[in-house]
Amino acid sequence: MSLSPFSLLIALGALLGHLYLFWRLVWNLTPRRLPRLFAAVVLGVMTLVLVARRYLHRTLPEAPGDVVELVSYSWMGIALCLVLALGGLDVGRALLALGRRLRPEAARASVPPPTPDVDVERRRFLSQATAGGALVLGGGLAGYGSWRAFTAPEVTELVVRIPRLPRALEGLSIVQLTDLHVGPFIQRRFMDELVRRANALKPDLVAITGDLVDGSVPRLGGHVAALGNLQARYGRFFVTGNHDYSSGADAWVAYLRSLDITSLRNQRVSIGDAGGTFDLVGVDDWHGGRRLRQKGYDLDMALAGRDPERAAVLLAHQPANFKVAAKQGVDLQISGHTHGGQLFPMTALIGLSWEHSAGHYQHDDSHIYVSRGCGFWGPPMRLGSPPELVKLVLTS
Repeated sequence: MSLSPFSLLIALGALLGHLYLFWRLVWNLTPRRLPRLFAAVVLGVMTLVLVARRYLHRTLPEAPGDVVELVSYSWMGIALCLVLALGGLDVGRALLALGRRLRPEAARASVPPPTPDVDVERRRFLSQATAGGALVLGGGLAGYGSWRAFTAPEVTELVVRIPRLPRALEGLSIVQLTDLHVGPFIQRRFMDELVRRANALKPDLVAITGDLVDGSVPRLGGHVAALGNLQARYGRFFVTGNHDYSSGADAWVAYLRSLDITSLRNQRVSIGDAGGTFDLVGVDDWHGGRRLRQKGYDLDMALAGRDPERAAVLLAHQPANFKVAAKQGVDLQISGHTHGGQLFPMTALIGLSWEHSAGHYQHDDSHIYVSRGCGFWGPPMRLGSPPELVKLVLTS
């Protein structure tokens, strides 16, 4: 089982995080060998499961593989919240201790030093209080993050100016659904509510921009079938994401066709009527095909033979290659993939990986909107990056 650099980073983080939890929540709180041994075994097993979760999911049958995902990702989120809470409290304690050391000599001399026994008791009490506070705070963070992940996404409505848009299509609305990650956590009830909210926005066109599923059609088709109830004047369109490739992109494209959802795989279609039209362009995922040695992203193929005077809207799962697309005449790119980081501290770091990480950006006369996504991946939580349902209104 080979590990990518990203997987190695996750493995190192899991190991260090579990060692920290063991030291702060077990070693410092109990001198008894049996609880320490039990905790070490549990944390060791969870570390191994987190490191090997992808391998286990690939090799196990789908049902036990889903159980592995449910357990490992749930624990990953809880452990992260505990580490964040403990780390925050430990930093606070360190700053207070530093403040005491930096007090004037006279002020420190006025406070008699504690006796050794009192000092040991005080340290033990502080460790226990910090651990208890971290359990409460970490549990609160995990509970809030889980609630935010499963509740209704925020609606973001944005007007995008496209000068080449025909006047007949003034005010055309596109509702974007992206990064749903239907799987062990997100199922039919979530999908039905999302579809209801999307229809309430009265879209003229629905764009599903990838990472729809984490699993096969036989297992998840009943949940995804909710998308067949989406209502849009000009249709419902889908482009693949990297997770869709690993879940069987061709089978999912065929299934979506049965729901009357059109997949654009390096293709374009004309949107509008006799009064005016524009090009809706869709490309396969930027990386998904390459990893599986299949044909993937091909913008040149999608744009071949296009009238450059027509307005063009590009659906692309990842916010990659935007400036190239802009130079080739794309007026608006609609993407997802980043989740806006999904969980702190990734929410603060995602901008280091992606120039266009979340929200609206403009390059010359071209626009890109990167959604934070409707669902989640990995830990069933969102902290600092709430889910999002996007409505883009086009104007000339």
